[in-house]
Amino acid sequence: MTVRSDCSGAMLREVARLYTRAQRVVAECCRATNTQCHLLGELARSGPLSLSELGTRVMLEKSWVSRAVDSMVERGLVTKAPNPADARSLLVTLTKEGRRTADELERTLTSHAEQLLGSLTSRERASVEASLVLLMKALREDQAAMCCLPAPEKKESSCC
Repeated sequence: MTVRSDCSGAMLREVARLYTRAQRVVAECCRATNTQCHLLGELARSGPLSLSELGTRVMLEKSWVSRAVDSMVERGLVTKAPNPADARSLLVTLTKEGRRTADELERTLTSHAEQLLGSLTSRERASVEASLVLLMKALREDQAAMCCLPAPEKKESSCC
């Protein structure tokens, strides 16, 4: 299949839109909103973060983050406590239940991705995975995509 270069941007946006929508539906099994999913994932990856840093990393306004975190506190998924490094801020930390929910969410979303890729032949899957590696590399080098994130850690595995 040949794709005209002027269609690539539209195709990428459509793939991102459809995949995000599908992942949002799949994530509802964990009773988490889209915002909560992003926050749980970031806290699971990074460990405890200030409200401000958490908002910066997921690129959401402080009011959105604050409301989502308050809801997660009520559900017992996170705690908010004074930040020992900065008394003017609060530190958000996953609870055991929050870690369990984040892990369940990760498994659920990964399973969904595997299901989607499972419909491909091994050759098609290898091609898609190679393309995704190239796209991730380009995004990690893009200032707009990485403006609010720390540099990615080097991983031992061949994935991501």
